[in-house]
Amino acid sequence: MASREPLPFDPILRAAELWDERIGPARTMAAVTSVMRVQQILLSAVDGALRPHGLTFARYEALVLLTFARTGRLPMRVMGERLQLHPTSVTNIVDRLQADGLVRRAPHPTDRRATLVEITEAGSALLEDATKSVTAIDFGLSGLTPEEETQLTVLLGRVRRAAGDFEERTDQRRA
Repeated sequence: MASREPLPFDPILRAAELWDERIGPARTMAAVTSVMRVQQILLSAVDGALRPHGLTFARYEALVLLTFARTGRLPMRVMGERLQLHPTSVTNIVDRLQADGLVRRAPHPTDRRATLVEITEAGSALLEDATKSVTAIDFGLSGLTPEEETQLTVLLGRVRRAAGDFEERTDQRRA
């Protein structure tokens, strides 16, 4: 996964030592820097797995979301909410997917202001192949046990919830 030789030391731990000496407690800085670095690693791995399929992670997520919908289609507004993206970003993603024949737009049957996006057969077939590619590399997440992966999801969920990313409901399924 690394495109270069690994360093002979952990630069984040070294920075934390220096932070402790010169600024103060480094726990938060080290944790945030680690999360940011892992995000870079994961994006690189996932992008590499999706590139042969002509997809970005954002486009892949949109296709997955559409397959999770009971009818295989959703209003663009709902896609934006679920993907947590600005409406302009959703429009750009859908434009590209539509240009590639992976989704199509359809008028909403009861709301003339809304547009539905539905996945095509070509989109479903590509998604199946792309999913095999990203799951073959475990989405780039290596080095953790299944239990640790679950723990990581729970811990990061706490941070996301505290930031207002979502509200916890008692009927919500847990990771």
